[in-house]
Amino acid sequence: MKIVTALICGALLSGGVHAAPFAKGDPKIGKALHDKACTSCHVSMYGGDGSKIYTRADRKVKTPQQLAARVSACNANTGAGWFPEDEAHVDAYLNQKYYKFK
Repeated sequence: MKIVTALICGALLSGGVHAAPFAKGDPKIGKALHDKACTSCHVSMYGGDGSKIYTRADRKVKTPQQLAARVSACNANTGAGWFPEDEAHVDAYLNQKYYKFK
């Protein structure tokens, strides 16, 4: 059983599953998608320009994987209709602008 677990973990790690979700995204495309689908909701929740959702002290996103999961959840909850590559673009934009994950 330990061997099977080790093999599965090795396959996942070698397959890039743990790579940064924004590595293949284009921040310029992500900004356009974000501005169209995200800003109005964030403004209604936090006021101003809505960016406080990313900069508040108790923000929920602390890792690249959490960023990808949050963007994916928002996509599903709002019905934005983004494809996975669109989510990667938004991940790249948010990382570049607010999170600065490596």
